[in-house]
Amino acid sequence: MTRLIHLLLFIGAALVAQDGSTKGNWPQYGGQNSAWRYSALDQVDASNVGQLAAAWVFQTGDNDGGLQSTPLVIDGVMYVSTSHNRVFALDAVTGKRLWSYIYELPKTFTTFYGPWNRGVAISEGRLIMGTLDNYVVALDAKTGRQLWKVNVEDANQCGCNITAAPLIVRGKVIVGVTGGDSAHRGYLNAFDLKTGRHLWRFWTIPGPGEKGHETWHGDSWKFGGGATWMTGSFDASLGLVYWAVGNPAADFYGGNRKGDNLYTDSIVALDVETGKLKWHFQQVPHDVWDWDAAYEIVLVDLPRKVLINVSKGGYTYVLDRTNGEFITAWPVAKNINWIKGVGPKGELLGRNEPVVGKPKLICPSIGGGRSWNHGAWSPKAGLFFTTGIEWCEEVTAQAEIPSEGKTFFGGTFKLVPTPDKKSGGHLGAYEPLTGKVVWKYEYKYPLLASVLATAGNLIFTGDAEGDFFALDARSGKKLWSFNTGSGHRGSSISYAVNGRQYIATPSGWGSAVAGLMQQFWPETEQFPNGSAVFVFALPEQKR
Repeated sequence: MTRLIHLLLFIGAALVAQDGSTKGNWPQYGGQNSAWRYSALDQVDASNVGQLAAAWVFQTGDNDGGLQSTPLVIDGVMYVSTSHNRVFALDAVTGKRLWSYIYELPKTFTTFYGPWNRGVAISEGRLIMGTLDNYVVALDAKTGRQLWKVNVEDANQCGCNITAAPLIVRGKVIVGVTGGDSAHRGYLNAFDLKTGRHLWRFWTIPGPGEKGHETWHGDSWKFGGGATWMTGSFDASLGLVYWAVGNPAADFYGGNRKGDNLYTDSIVALDVETGKLKWHFQQVPHDVWDWDAAYEIVLVDLPRKVLINVSKGGYTYVLDRTNGEFITAWPVAKNINWIKGVGPKGELLGRNEPVVGKPKLICPSIGGGRSWNHGAWSPKAGLFFTTGIEWCEEVTAQAEIPSEGKTFFGGTFKLVPTPDKKSGGHLGAYEPLTGKVVWKYEYKYPLLASVLATAGNLIFTGDAEGDFFALDARSGKKLWSFNTGSGHRGSSISYAVNGRQYIATPSGWGSAVAGLMQQFWPETEQFPNGSAVFVFALPEQKR
């Protein structure tokens, strides 16, 4: 009884202090600035989810790379972007196309990072998208007419682009960049929402004279990686933008970049007005495993203001978001041998590093203990829901000379079975401050779609074989599924129009990690790709 009272008090405090849930609209990549991926809609619940039926389907026609996008819904209009930077505005009730925009990529353009796109952002009637050739584009949300377009950096020179959804806060468009696996120096940029004027840049790798530059040996900082390739979060009460930074380059060889290599593999908190660093926490000093910290940052009040970040190395980090103080870290994967654990101050215990010229077993694999697909926080359940992956690799490190904008891995890798011979994926429900597993749903392949939580005590996600399904948030029991014909790599959402709740999911198998699976599961090479949005609702008489 005492534990129940404490749980209710903590949930109540979280709801009073902060509401990151969505309702009729799904206005941002993570739902809201706090990235909960939680819908307060409860028309569809555990008692009737089995009656969900397809309301409409929209085929984008842009199948190459699959569909990794998060659809947005504003006042009955859905906006969805595709792998080649095409944008569609759809009637959210019928799926009718209202307008479309096709971004014209250079005919000779090629990219290591793509083709794929994970979403757009909308504010004040403007739709913002980052592009494969490293531009930021603003469209009129009502018509699709291009309003402005700015180049961030020459993509042919840097070998980088923008694949994530921008974050729009206080009239600023904040966008990251790829390039963690190439010879490139990472950054985060802010542009004026109305004009596209550049406002500030934060370099994730400090230059000469900047704090943290001393953590890079020689000139290694010039091509040190530090990509900001996913979407950040924002706390309006603190005026802080939170962004997670990727790995240093070269990925597996650190002999030419001795030092901690700030601010790679770090959470950084920046002043939204100036882009100045307020605090940082580095999860993996001198990373030689390719363990990006670049995934989502979920802001929750427990009632202490915390952030939750799942790292590619297989650990979930919980920090005080007011000052970056380490609170705890707990694993989402069982097969982890690159360290023996995380200490009480966030320090890494028992590092197990790749060796030059000699294969070494490292778990998890380069695909991560979890991929970039987004977890979800449910204030109703008081639980954080996230996937995890069980797979390993043999890594052979090698010295490598950087060439600007070119791949810069510093080694090779080959996927191998886990020591317990139980490779695969799972989705778990976790207590955020302890990492206690409440339940776990197992799957034979990695689960690579984001998670959606709803007030109907439901969890939605999809799998590699095309099944989009719902689990009971309290027990993990599978309650409903629908096969969309292609695997799931994007992010489902929920919204409402005229009092009717809808569940929407992108369907379309693809991405670098999906291709990586073929090393270990050859049959996945035959999984069909696609690019379609499926929308579900209860029959009219059932709601």
